[in-house]
Amino acid sequence: MSARPAGRSGAPRATQVWLLVTTLVVAVAGLIYELIAATVSSYLLGDTVRQFSFVIGIFLSAMGVGAFLSRYVSDAVTGFVRAQIGLGLIGGFAALLTFAAYALTEAVALPLYGSLFVIGALSGMEIPLLARILAGIGAGRFRFENVLSFDYLGSLLAALAFPVLIVPHLGLIAAGLAFGLLNLAVAGGTLWLFRAQLGYGTMAAWGLATALVGGALLWSSPIAGAMNAALYDDEIVLDTRSTYQQITVTRFRDRTRLYLDGAIQFDTVDEARYHEFLVHPAMAQAPRRARVLVLGGGDGMAVREVLRWDDVEAVTLVDLDPAVTALFRDRDDLAALNDGSLRDARVEVVNADAFAWVRDGTDAYDVAILDLPDPKNLSLSKLYSVEFMRLLKRRLSAQGVMVTQAGSPMFATEAFWIVAETVGQEWLFTAYHSYVPSFGLWGFVTGRPEGMVSRAAPLPEGLEVLTPGSYAAAQVFDAGTGPRDVPPNTLSTHPLPRAYEAGWTAWFR
Repeated sequence: MSARPAGRSGAPRATQVWLLVTTLVVAVAGLIYELIAATVSSYLLGDTVRQFSFVIGIFLSAMGVGAFLSRYVSDAVTGFVRAQIGLGLIGGFAALLTFAAYALTEAVALPLYGSLFVIGALSGMEIPLLARILAGIGAGRFRFENVLSFDYLGSLLAALAFPVLIVPHLGLIAAGLAFGLLNLAVAGGTLWLFRAQLGYGTMAAWGLATALVGGALLWSSPIAGAMNAALYDDEIVLDTRSTYQQITVTRFRDRTRLYLDGAIQFDTVDEARYHEFLVHPAMAQAPRRARVLVLGGGDGMAVREVLRWDDVEAVTLVDLDPAVTALFRDRDDLAALNDGSLRDARVEVVNADAFAWVRDGTDAYDVAILDLPDPKNLSLSKLYSVEFMRLLKRRLSAQGVMVTQAGSPMFATEAFWIVAETVGQEWLFTAYHSYVPSFGLWGFVTGRPEGMVSRAAPLPEGLEVLTPGSYAAAQVFDAGTGPRDVPPNTLSTHPLPRAYEAGWTAWFR
């Protein structure tokens, strides 16, 4: 009497359940790798919309390649286990290697997109191989659509967990290694269940890979610290990931710098050249300054300048990230940089999306100061749109004045004048600039109501840079940075991020 092939009339239920749970786990890990790659690329390369689009396209096409290649895998169990080992290694180390390559050579494309393609191909092999394994063990009750259902459920769990739990609590490098270890755990469980038909070479490869990824995860904090130290010239005194961005503060002697997602926000050696020019021309033009709105500027520097005016009664600061405002309010060494402005009783801090907050609110303000991030993607571009300016105008008093930072008239000339043209759709505008060594030549645009005569009030005492004479000179543009014939920025057209990207790319890439 011959032995019956294993599982031909029904595999052990534990094996069937393991394989379906495995489908859920590998789906979570695969999408996490994709989200990590997209976040790393937008962090290092900018333009979130473009980078997420590239990453999704490359990953999905690679999955198609992997699904096609799975037909050439003769042993589904061995192929699946080896795919998990490969994902554990490559997926686990992808973020780390990309950051290391950027720190050492500033090269990102090859390690990022190369590892992404391999991860996508290996992920594309998983479902076909799992389906073959289930069929091979006689799991007749579990149809192919059950496998797909678990796969899609895993993608949902990953998408929900990534921004809420994974990035804030693990960071990108540790998250990659943790999910690499998860793939290796799947490989280990499958090795145990099918140990009779798997060779010692596969088991040894799994053991080595697990030791490498596990060791790297244990040392992920000092490794991440070393990577960040290589990216910045000065000592890192704070490095944390909030729900929205990477926050890094560096210090050299008494010189402090703030970076958000690797982009410098201020350097204490020259920040007055930015913040004084941002705040005081608009404050001086406004007939009344009792209530002031500041959008962005969670570091409190702009609020500090606003509070120099004695007639200010209330300031509302609206910034998306509570982690930034908390740092510059609660940490003494950082609060000292803004003279404790966020602790002032006149200041209300609101953590909200600026577009929605302006749209939904009803309170009126005398001055609005827009210290917002550069319009490098569609999400930020909406804050420089005609529609947003129209909403903002509704929140200003009849003689209300606004000002926005507008990027560099030298490095992104067309983008700067698009912002000016956009402001000009709702107000009489004045464009001007200041040289800030950390940024280069930087521009601003004020807006005041039609028919209002510009009468500048005396500036507060103690300013480091701004004077009436320097402000008058700042309104003069040469032929290379002067006005351009450009369209306004609208929600339906968004010429601003394209012009911004084109300008900076022409200079620096």
